[in-house]
Amino acid sequence: MTTIDRRTFLTGMAWAAAASALPWDVSGASPAVAGAADTGIIINALGGLSDPNRDSDTLVPNVTPRVLAEARASGLTAVNITLGYVSGADDPFEASVRDIAATDVLVREHAGDLVKVLRVADIRRAKADNKIGLIYGFQNGVMMGKDAKRVDIFADLGVRVFQLTYNPANSLGDGSMAPENRGLTPFGREVVARLNERRVMVDLSHSGERTCLEAARISKAPISINHTGCRALTDLPRNKTDAELKLVAERGGFVGIYFMPFLSSSGHAHADDVVAHIDHAVNVRGEDHVGIGTDGPVTQIDDIRAAQAMLAKEIEERRAAGISAAGERPDTYPFVVDLRGPQQFHKLAQLLAQKGYSSARIDKILGLNFLRFAETVWGG
Repeated sequence: MTTIDRRTFLTGMAWAAAASALPWDVSGASPAVAGAADTGIIINALGGLSDPNRDSDTLVPNVTPRVLAEARASGLTAVNITLGYVSGADDPFEASVRDIAATDVLVREHAGDLVKVLRVADIRRAKADNKIGLIYGFQNGVMMGKDAKRVDIFADLGVRVFQLTYNPANSLGDGSMAPENRGLTPFGREVVARLNERRVMVDLSHSGERTCLEAARISKAPISINHTGCRALTDLPRNKTDAELKLVAERGGFVGIYFMPFLSSSGHAHADDVVAHIDHAVNVRGEDHVGIGTDGPVTQIDDIRAAQAMLAKEIEERRAAGISAAGERPDTYPFVVDLRGPQQFHKLAQLLAQKGYSSARIDKILGLNFLRFAETVWGG
C-alpha cells in the first residue's frame, strides 16, 4: 500500500522544456512592484519540497531527482517550507534546531539545485541560476519557551517566517480552533516585537481572528497570512474573515490562498474554488496583496485510491493530537484534486486568465506580491 509522508498536511519531465515559456512570462511587472527581471518568478508562500509517495517522519525536505525535476518543471522559484516543531512529544526547541541543521546539510549537498533564502536577493539568484529557493519557516511558536530572545537564535539560523500559533492555543495566542478566541498573550506581543526587530516575517495563518487582528495592529512591520482561504465564501475557522483580510492589506501585508479542502464546504475543493477565493481576496484586499500558499508540494500522490486509508488514518491521528481543524474529515484530501503536479501553477494561470486577469496581475499573484512584501520585511 502507498505510504503517505507526514508532511502532507504540513507542507513530469515532459513539462520541463515548456516551463521556461509559461504564459505569464511574457509581460513585465509594474515597476512599483518589481523590475522586468522578476517576470516569471513563482513563490509558494507555504508549501513543500518532497515526495508524498515516500514515507518520512521528518519535515526536512525530501530532495529526489523526481522532486527537483518536477519543481523546476512547474516554474517554482522559491517555497516557504515548514521546519521544526508543530506538535508531538519532541522537545520543541531541540526539534526545531535539529530540522534547521539537517536542512542546512541538505542545501550544502545540493548546492547546484537549492538556495537558502535569507533575503530577497537570494530569491532572484535562485531564479537566475535555475535553482529552488528554500525559505525556512515555523508553523508553531512553542519553541520560544518563555524567552522571546530565542527569536535571535532562530533568526541567526536563517528562519525567515514565524507563524505564531498552529490550530490550538499556545503561549503566544489562540489558534483558529481555540474556542475562546482570546487573542495575543503578553508574551505573544513580546515575541511579535522581537520578530519585528529581527526582520522576521510574522505569519498568522492558523491564528484565531482576535490573534490575527491584534498582531496586525501592534506589529511595526506588515504581517502575512501565508496560507488560508476566505471565510466569506466558506465558513470554516481556518479561513480568514474579511475584517482580517482588509486590516492586513491596509497595513501593507500579504495573504496566500491555499489548495486545501477548506475552500469548499463539501470538503472536496476544486481548481474553480481556488480561483474563487483568490478573486474574493483580490476584491477585498486589492491585487497587490494576494498570492498563493498551496500548503503542499509540487509532486503529487500517484495513487489516490490506494492512499485513502492512510489519509483517513492521518486525520484520526491529528484529531487525537488535538491539532485537527474543522473541515478535515476521513474522506477529505489535503490538496485540490484537479490542481496538482508540475502543471498546477500553469493551470492556475490559465484559469485566472480565463476569468479576465491580465498577465501583470497573474505575475503578482504567482510571486511578485510575495516578493514585494518580503522585501519590505527582510530587505533586499
